[in-house]
Amino acid sequence: MKRLQGRIVSDKADKTVTVNVERRFKHPLYGKVVTVSKKYLVHDEHNAYTVGDLVEIRPCRPVSKRKRFAVARLLEKARG
Repeated sequence: MKRLQGRIVSDKADKTVTVNVERRFKHPLYGKVVTVSKKYLVHDEHNAYTVGDLVEIRPCRPVSKRKRFAVARLLEKARG
């Protein structure tokens, strides 16, 4: 699996952040550009990231039932 990038939408859980990943594609029949988003639970060992940060996530071994990704690096810090 490849690396994904998305924005953190929640950091309430311990050592876990929720990352919203958006992907855009052209509809095969109608040609309209469609945006689809998916939320991933991502492992954050040191609780280093906050809501609004743009991060790159990478696949890793299963950490829990729904956590299959870990934060690879910070791309952009949240404003404010």
